[in-house]
Amino acid sequence: MDNLHNWWAALTRGSSLVELAVLAGCLVLAFGTVWLWRGKRREPGSIWFGNQVFDGVLFPVLALVAAWLARWALSGPVAKLPGAVLALALPVLASLVVIRVGVRVLHAAFPASGLVRALERTLSWLVWGALVLWLTGVLPDLLAELEQIHWRLGGADVSLRTLLEGAVSALAVMLLMLWLSAAIEQALLKGMVGNLSVRKMAANATRAVLLLVGLLLALSAVGIPLSALSVMGGAVGVGIGLGLQKLAANYVSGFVILAERSIRIGDTIKVDGFEGTVSDIKARYTVIRAVSGREAIVPNEMLITQRVENSSLADRKVAQTTLVQVAYGTDVPALVPKLQAAVAAVPRVLAEPGPGVQLNAFAADGLELLVAFWIDDPENGVNNVRSEVNLALLAALQAAGVEIPYPQRVMRQA
Repeated sequence: MDNLHNWWAALTRGSSLVELAVLAGCLVLAFGTVWLWRGKRREPGSIWFGNQVFDGVLFPVLALVAAWLARWALSGPVAKLPGAVLALALPVLASLVVIRVGVRVLHAAFPASGLVRALERTLSWLVWGALVLWLTGVLPDLLAELEQIHWRLGGADVSLRTLLEGAVSALAVMLLMLWLSAAIEQALLKGMVGNLSVRKMAANATRAVLLLVGLLLALSAVGIPLSALSVMGGAVGVGIGLGLQKLAANYVSGFVILAERSIRIGDTIKVDGFEGTVSDIKARYTVIRAVSGREAIVPNEMLITQRVENSSLADRKVAQTTLVQVAYGTDVPALVPKLQAAVAAVPRVLAEPGPGVQLNAFAADGLELLVAFWIDDPENGVNNVRSEVNLALLAALQAAGVEIPYPQRVMRQA
């Protein structure tokens, strides 16, 4: 408790008001700098800038630097102020920097994960708890007690303090690797418009390599020798061969799809009876979005082993058909050009190849005509353009005075 009395005595001095004013000026300066800088670079969800001015990493970093410079200037030979307020503000701002780095990196690396919120709270409580223990002077005594708890692990004497420090080092290394992978992925996906699938593959491969390197460095920081991974590697190989073969097949299939570019982001495909546009290709699965807004998550192995219809691979032009019946006795050769002209007037119907009308069958109630036409934007929907074509055909038949037959039944009394 002596530390608390010392802090209180230092904070109640008259010079503390001057330091509080200087600290407020440092915060205002950092806020204004980030606000002006962020106005030129609008990057939603950026690690440095965040979604607001104050929730990124840059604001606490600038505030920490400004407070450190202010404390150095005030404790110099000219001012000779004790600097208690600024001395207390520095660890608080440093803790805020650690929390902001962890939160923003987790959001950038795992934007759609529901576990991120729980990790944020855990990280915040750990950092603020460590700060309180340090300010009260309890932290050195606690570390000394943790040093006394030790046991033999793999032939080496390991203390609980060593494991905790190694875990903190491993966490720092993993956050650094996630930061690098998120920055590289953002740079790759923000490049040129073409070759999106190739850049997606490069981003996934980069993240996998960086996470592997980070894991190895984290294990070294904890104190686990890398030579011990040989036994673990054999166990993992057996696990993949027995229980994880489907998962491994999906990951391998994902890289094969991205490398061969047989399916690309933006393609309109049909697999397992589901048709839609490929909105994203992950390492394990592919997301297909239908025109109705429904999304299907398809394992990548299915796209390799099953039949997939890709309407965008070679030619974006897609043929569509519709049927219409006219009454017997209709002058079909004279009607065909009128129907073709009506279908060609629909905005999304292509002029080359143009629409065609053929006598398909002699139905029970009339002559069945097959109307075929082409579109080149199937991602905008096919049912809506078919409806427009049917409306145009109906208007053309009504204008020509052609009867559309309907089933009729005659009942005779014996």
